[in-house]
Amino acid sequence: MLALAASIILATGWRRRLIALAAGATGALAMAPFNFFPALAIPMSVAVWLIDSCAETRQMPPGRRVRLNLSTALWRAFGIGWWWGFGYFLAGLWWLGAAFLVEADEFAWALPLGVVGVPALLAIFPGLGFVIARLIWTPGAGRLFALSAGLSFAEWLRGHALTGFPWNTFGMALAGNLVTAQLASIVGLYGLTVIAILIFSAPAVLGEKSAIRGARRRLPPAIATAVLTFAGICAFGTLRLAGPIAAPVAGVKLRIMQPNLAQDAKFRPDNKARILARYLTLSARGAKSDRSGLDDVTVLIWPESAFPFILSRDAGALAEIGAILPQDTVLVTGAARADDEALPYGRARYFNAIQVIASGGHILDSYDKVHLVPFGEYLPFQTAFDRLGMRQFVHVPGGFEAGSKSRLLVVPGLPAVAPLICYEAIFPGEVVPAEAPRPGLLLNVTNDGWFGTTIGPYQHFAQARLRAIEEGLPLIRAANTGISAIVDPYGRVLAELPLGAESVLDGGLPQQIAAPVFARFPFASAFSVWIAVLAIAVSRRRRIG
Repeated sequence: MLALAASIILATGWRRRLIALAAGATGALAMAPFNFFPALAIPMSVAVWLIDSCAETRQMPPGRRVRLNLSTALWRAFGIGWWWGFGYFLAGLWWLGAAFLVEADEFAWALPLGVVGVPALLAIFPGLGFVIARLIWTPGAGRLFALSAGLSFAEWLRGHALTGFPWNTFGMALAGNLVTAQLASIVGLYGLTVIAILIFSAPAVLGEKSAIRGARRRLPPAIATAVLTFAGICAFGTLRLAGPIAAPVAGVKLRIMQPNLAQDAKFRPDNKARILARYLTLSARGAKSDRSGLDDVTVLIWPESAFPFILSRDAGALAEIGAILPQDTVLVTGAARADDEALPYGRARYFNAIQVIASGGHILDSYDKVHLVPFGEYLPFQTAFDRLGMRQFVHVPGGFEAGSKSRLLVVPGLPAVAPLICYEAIFPGEVVPAEAPRPGLLLNVTNDGWFGTTIGPYQHFAQARLRAIEEGLPLIRAANTGISAIVDPYGRVLAELPLGAESVLDGGLPQQIAAPVFARFPFASAFSVWIAVLAIAVSRRRRIG
């Protein structure tokens, strides 16, 4: 380890950049679907040694010292952090390119923008994290706290800047395991991120001569602390999961329909009759051979953007749906919604919505998606892109409009519902409307058909499942191609349909539990962990300097 650390610290030029790129890429193995959390120790330990190489004074062989001014050291830290982050995002988000091949004749040319361009932009955040860490850097174990404070702040910023994109945040390395994920009920994803960086960067101390000498007699304090912390997290998670699974909510029978419908040229308005017939036939087919029809189902759930047409404007389609719904059954479905009031420049307003439909085809309630996907559902700088002849992926003139605000959805037969469309489920602390009463469940409808059978849908599901743990609420998830599931408030998957399956899922609604700490204090719980780590890093720097 001493030789390895020295070789990384003394690396220069492209060798150093390639080391950073490769180390960052290994971090993707800690994310879903692999969930091999020890892999995160490689990029985090290498990150420590890379920032060591940006010290104002560097030891060069043979015994020569090179002195850098602070601005040069910070710029070098940003650059090496960018390469490290680029490797991480390139390895973890390559699947975004699949969306560009759904309509290859129109979007294939932009494939490099999704596969390479997005990771290149996101890598700015780890670069910033390296700079912050370098500003409060100290020798010894104190630099682990500096790395955690800087990198976790950059991750929080990534989840909030512009529209935010907290995908594969480093804390997901702990969240991928059900036992270690339980800590999210206290500190949330960003708190997990602070702790994960601390734990998995601890092996870096083995690159110090003093630590190597001490390790012959005892475990280095930083390693021992990391092991004890991880053991404590595991003990907490085990105790929290020790109780029995509660009986489901009485009187609620759910059916989730997963059609596994490709987002190709066949998903067009002229095929609406065939698509709707497929939905209706599949929905009426029981999950088990001895069950059929919808007579014992109280809530039928279809995924996001289920129709290639505006459902509310199609009386025939509503009549067909209403005809198969028994009197006491409602359908909750994703659907594009059109606002009858046109915008000032003449076109209609369209929303990505969840609609509740009763027997007879009556629309009872509707929720409009608030957090839209840039380039997928709308184009930033719309006018400029219109002039270039470009559009977003969804076939909606001008793209979707964002809903005015997050709110609860009223579904007969269910407690208050917190609706989440697609990637609205990846934002910790934002899945429950702030000013509304506590809901009884999270309902996530999504369409991951854009990404085929890649690792993307697995990552999406893992993040949605973590919201259930953070909020202490059951999660009901309906996905077009998968993964559809019923998840209890502890993140236990009670039933699921795998990626690529065409089927239905029957089950009850899990009971909610008392609001965990994170659900009551979503900002303060994570912020307090970050402040504590920052305070330790700063105090160690003051003590030395």
